Amino acid sequence: MNNPIKRPLVSICCVSFNQSLYIEKCLDGFDLKLCNFDFEVLIFDDASTDDNQQRILRHAQDKKNYRLFLQNENQWNKNKFGFIDYLIPAANGKYIALCEGDDYWTDPYKLQKQVDFLEANPDYVLSFHKVKILQPNGDLVEDFITKVPENYETQETLARLGNYIHTPSVVFRNIIKEFPPEFSLTPIGDYFLYMLLSEHGKLKYLEEEMAVYRYGVGIHSTHTQIKMAKANFKLFTLLLSYFNNPKINQILLGRQLNALDNFEHLVRSEYQEAFVSHHVFFKALQSLKHPSKFWRKIKNKFN
Repeated sequence: MNNPIKRPLVSICCVSFNQSLYIEKCLDGFDLKLCNFDFEVLIFDDASTDDNQQRILRHAQDKKNYRLFLQNENQWNKNKFGFIDYLIPAANGKYIALCEGDDYWTDPYKLQKQVDFLEANPDYVLSFHKVKILQPNGDLVEDFITKVPENYETQETLARLGNYIHTPSVVFRNIIKEFPPEFSLTPIGDYFLYMLLSEHGKLKYLEEEMAVYRYGVGIHSTHTQIKMAKANFKLFTLLLSYFNNPKINQILLGRQLNALDNFEHLVRSEYQEAFVSHHVFFKALQSLKHPSKFWRKIKNKFN
């Protein structure tokens, strides 16, 4: 099960943790691929505490193109990461396709379409496409999270407007053999990855819906606004540390400063709200039936 097949054209890389409710739907999407080339499926599980690993093992049984990287101890806590420390180094494909364990593919010809384009257009490094959004209530809706802009193909647009690429839609050339130190520190790895890849070519958007992104169940869905603002500031700081392109760095610097302003605003707002709501004096004031009369009495004492 863990023996690589002969030089596949595509390596599907899937990172999963505590996603037993969704993982089988994800893996079914891999098996339905109709293409005229070999592909391998690499799955990393970071010591899930549910039965995620058991479901992966059952599904992968007797599938020669599956390679499993199931951990007994959580590697995230050791500053090791499934994608860059396990899957990318092991990927044999000319191309890498991404899909996290809570998302899934819907078009059996997805890989064929994306690989055909990249094979015919060597000046492009990455292909992505439209997705549907699956909401927590079960509704499948149009993408309300991202909007692909004009001139989306360039690194400058990606730097200026942020991430408009959904992870389960991505297929890219397997050309990054060593990641910079900044990448292992970033709290937002997918955007950093796309920025790295955009150094090597253009991005291609296919206007076909070929995957589903689950909204509200990923790691970042549990983050507060302050945590996300802090993560964005750290992301742009690390991007600035890595890139050495004056034009791109000017854009990144502006976004870093905006992220810092947003973080400061959110912290101030939360602190003030917490102070007002938890301070004993203000709690007592809130309990009064006629607070305006109270303030007049206080004012008269000092007149």
